[in-house]
Amino acid sequence: LQWSSPPEAIERFKSQEIWFAPPQFYELCRLCNFSSLHELHKFSSDRALEGCERWMPVMLTASDGYIQLLPGDELYPEDPDYTGEKKIIMSTDKKVEDLIKEGSEFHRIVIKNMNNLAVYVNIQAKYKHRNPLMINSDCSDYSSRL
Repeated sequence: LQWSSPPEAIERFKSQEIWFAPPQFYELCRLCNFSSLHELHKFSSDRALEGCERWMPVMLTASDGYIQLLPGDELYPEDPDYTGEKKIIMSTDKKVEDLIKEGSEFHRIVIKNMNNLAVYVNIQAKYKHRNPLMINSDCSDYSSRL
């Protein structure tokens, strides 16, 4: 067991020292918005009564990877399968890169392989929340010191 800041954890993930699932990668990218524990605590206290949103990621299979679509993404279905009973399978022959070039409203996690994830989000977060920094596990571009 070793304590790591969010950027350090992402670096360890990139170097394949550790692994975490896409939702945890998303949350670590969100934590990278805060430069200190004090700043995170103040943010969480200030927005505590605003509310929360429950999400169900929807998987889209592309020709060269996967995309977990989240609410607000232009490709997110109007009636997602919250229970798994409908067995909806979304797929396309397009490449992930083409779907990004063609799109304009993103709230997604792109999965090229187990250690190659990227968060794309440009929609307004609900309930005064903070969007994750758009981090690709292939390259570092963040400045949190949490």
